[in-house]
Amino acid sequence: MKKTSAFLALPIALALTFTSFFALAVSASAATAAPPKSQEPKGAPMTTDKLGTATFAGGCFWCVESDFIHIPGVVQVTSGFAGGKEKNPTYEQVSAGQTGHLEAVQLRYDPAKVSYPLLLEWFWRHHDPTDNGGQFCDRGNQYRPAIFVHTPEQKREAEASKKRLVDSHALKGLVVTPILDYTTFYPAEDYHQRYFEKNPLRYKYYRYSCGRDNTIRALWGAEADKPFSSYAAEAATGWRKPTREQLKARLTPMQFKVTQEEGTEPPFKNEYDGNKREGIYVDIVSGEALFSSRDKFDSGTGWPSFTRPLEPGNIVERPDNTLFSTRTEVRSKLADSHLGHVFPDGPKPTGLRYCMNSAALRFVPKENLEKDGYGKYAGLFK
Repeated sequence: MKKTSAFLALPIALALTFTSFFALAVSASAATAAPPKSQEPKGAPMTTDKLGTATFAGGCFWCVESDFIHIPGVVQVTSGFAGGKEKNPTYEQVSAGQTGHLEAVQLRYDPAKVSYPLLLEWFWRHHDPTDNGGQFCDRGNQYRPAIFVHTPEQKREAEASKKRLVDSHALKGLVVTPILDYTTFYPAEDYHQRYFEKNPLRYKYYRYSCGRDNTIRALWGAEADKPFSSYAAEAATGWRKPTREQLKARLTPMQFKVTQEEGTEPPFKNEYDGNKREGIYVDIVSGEALFSSRDKFDSGTGWPSFTRPLEPGNIVERPDNTLFSTRTEVRSKLADSHLGHVFPDGPKPTGLRYCMNSAALRFVPKENLEKDGYGKYAGLFK
């Protein structure tokens, strides 16, 4: 929908009805005068300071900007307009569909910290690549998705990325997001820049009511909540997570429920709670090393428990508010598998209890470490 001045001035009384979903925030509206416009003409140098430039259209630029701004290596995200012929368009002109522009964001990023292919992977999973008539509740050509490529190398990488997505059959519909040659980009008015920070309550209400996140989760499943660190880990190792359909065929129903749907196996009636053999525990999907029997203890809870990870770098911890209290969820970095939770009630020396699901783990006994490719850990058991 067009974000009109009426929406931008949403009464606080209406917004208060949504406080069960969002924390109330107070923010002032930015100045309404449009700033001077600038553009990067076609053929101009893409960077002047070793930074790369990437331009994506994925519907509402408020949302796309907020999705990219926190990625390590992205140093600037600007909301604006790309792909049209009208010079210096205003938001009112573009949102009315008068100029041929798409709402877009332009990124400046450090290629030494984040690659263009990784930005592409993130973009695919933060818009609807099957919808060429707009995005979510915003309909019309100005809200269509697109990847604007600045160089022949970006074009090759974008086309390869799109082909991988199509070949994976991860989405039920056709992938219609086009790859277009970049021409110009015009920054939007000041009040649109970092709108999610300037007007957090109004932004959250808009994003929720537009159904963006629910639609993306319906499209991508667990991939929708995959942290950016998982994409970086996949790129570093060359390992790529199997598709949801492939995992369903490969894993048992309980393994799939636990790792891909954040399920919990029954206590005591699982494979590793009472396991006392020496060895290591690895992720059932990726095989990344997670825990050692040397740190395992009997917590009495019915689930295998550890005082610490074997490889802290293979563990991701994040807040979990699903049971009306905040817990700390534990996931594997590479496969992004749900493993369990960590609690501050464990024994010394750490005082932590990593309470894991057996269904998320595979045990490698010490006598098989060399054979199975985990020889570096054999010294732990001599």
